[in-house]
Amino acid sequence: MSTAVVGRKPLIGLTGRRFRLDLIRGSYPGYGQRLTDSFMTDFASRIVAAGGVPVMLPYDADPGELCEWLSGVVITGGQDVHPARWGGDESVVGDIDSLSDPSVHDPARDAFEIALTRAALTAKIPLLGVCRGMQVLNVTLGGTLIPHLPEGAVRHLLSVGPLSDGDPDHVVTFAPGTIANKVFGEHLVTNSWHHQAVDDCGAGLVVTGRTADGVAETVELPGAAVLGVQWHPEWMTSDDGALRWLVEAASELL
Repeated sequence: MSTAVVGRKPLIGLTGRRFRLDLIRGSYPGYGQRLTDSFMTDFASRIVAAGGVPVMLPYDADPGELCEWLSGVVITGGQDVHPARWGGDESVVGDIDSLSDPSVHDPARDAFEIALTRAALTAKIPLLGVCRGMQVLNVTLGGTLIPHLPEGAVRHLLSVGPLSDGDPDHVVTFAPGTIANKVFGEHLVTNSWHHQAVDDCGAGLVVTGRTADGVAETVELPGAAVLGVQWHPEWMTSDDGALRWLVEAASELL
């Protein structure tokens, strides 16, 4: 970590996606084969509101060097983690280039985010994994994923887009004494846009919140400022406290 400066706000790194500019409607045709990085600005606005300074993290940056400057990290949501990373069925992977379709598997993003997660854990920087980011955290530590959740009493893939506080049946219950319990309370109704989930936990990671059907909704690394949430706090209509937790935890290190 860099030398503390009185009054300095925590610098919070955000991961995102990379794709070709020709995917953007109205972009100049001559730029079509150039690449752009993007992240959901909802993260940035909520981090600013919580007192942090958000910055975009491109794949090209060295994760170890980033963690010499960052006060906190958010591994954001997105496409499925490549099954080769966790021993899943690789036959489901198509041959579509992620630069042409940012919804398909992106090995470059996987590599960067896994390396960044390791670097943040090593540097003991507060880390928040959101949806895919929670799964990246688990895979980084050697955990596995449920490749596709069956339909059941609790809906995990909402039919409506953001913003949403979720369906009334999507209630997450948190274990007492955990970070999740302190931030969210005993129960919280959340949104949900995922079809995969944490299965076996990676080394040291524990599930601290579940829905009634047993799906893992929060994970933590006891003794560390590390939290994974399976919902999207940046797309909750109300402020669930996840991003405020990260900024506050990062501020304590300044």
